[in-house]
Amino acid sequence: MSLNKLNQLYMAVVMDHASHPHHKLALPDATTSVELHNVSCGDDIRAFILMKDDKVQQVSFTGNGCTISQASASMMTDALAGLTKTEAVAGCEAFFQLVMGKQISTKAKAWLGDAEILGSVAEFPARIKCATLAWHAAQEALEGGN
Repeated sequence: MSLNKLNQLYMAVVMDHASHPHHKLALPDATTSVELHNVSCGDDIRAFILMKDDKVQQVSFTGNGCTISQASASMMTDALAGLTKTEAVAGCEAFFQLVMGKQISTKAKAWLGDAEILGSVAEFPARIKCATLAWHAAQEALEGGN
């Protein structure tokens, strides 16, 4: 695939998630939730996690921010739903590694789904915080949250 077509695919996936985010809603029966802010650009995300039998039954988010933060939050809700707590925390860690330009396992790539495309954010250090904000909120929620 040519670089131009790859860039077009990246933009299409990111714009679709940002324009039509998945699971962007408050989850009143959430087991935990965590709200984080990115002071450098004003992004604001709250991640909601509903755990049952050590599995992420539902994950959602609310908040506002740039295209990258909103798309990443949407991708995060798809990636973490249905995983065990251990897998979900490992998925968050894999995402952090990916956006820092590090290699991740094939299994981790499968967990990430569309979020794997955000690995290119590593080339733009100022955007890493935008991409990881929802994932940090989810990880904190998984580890106990509010």
